[in-house]
Amino acid sequence: MTTYFLRRGGTGRAGARGRGAGGGERLPEKIKMSLRKQTPSDFLKQIIGRPVVVKLNSGVDYRGVLACLDGYMNIALEQTEEYVNGQLKNKYGDAFIRGNNVLYISTQKRRM
Repeated sequence: MTTYFLRRGGTGRAGARGRGAGGGERLPEKIKMSLRKQTPSDFLKQIIGRPVVVKLNSGVDYRGVLACLDGYMNIALEQTEEYVNGQLKNKYGDAFIRGNNVLYISTQKRRM
């Protein structure tokens, strides 16, 4: 799972992996793909239409399917659930989150 923290002045990638001190070892293709550098823009393009968790600066989580987002990190979610302190508080069909409230966006496993 890759999470990008959104801060003024840039973004930082959590859980980034280094390449290590390998001496010409052959890695399986699946591992090579996970080691490739990925920009935040690439990550966000890949997760459109997938389930995500959006954590706000206030600590509230919104979980739903990422419908779209813009350059200001304004986010539109579908099938949205609101969690406060880990407890489900509300369900919304569609939700719009203003970008300046977003702490991070993370992918989540597909819903059953």
